[in-house]
Amino acid sequence: MDIRTMTVGAVRERLIEMAVEDETFRARLLADPKETVSDELGIKAPEGFTLMVHEEAANISHLVLPPSSQLDEAALAQAAGAGGNGQWYHTSTW
Repeated sequence: MDIRTMTVGAVRERLIEMAVEDETFRARLLADPKETVSDELGIKAPEGFTLMVHEEAANISHLVLPPSSQLDEAALAQAAGAGGNGQWYHTSTW
């Protein structure tokens, strides 16, 4: 499937799948997420965008909360690097 037509959730699932299958990719993703995603998927993050990757452990769990502001779905999707329809930008930028 073309990465430009995948939803944000589908891209996340693909990255997790790749990290489970390939320990080298996993290590790179943990060390430098933006560069690794750019290299592997051809998606360049916009200036000022931060991508953090965390690894679960038996004694560590991560809870990700949505922004505290009252943004609508389109604004949240755009802030996350997707178009208003939940899809990645066709310019391969996120």
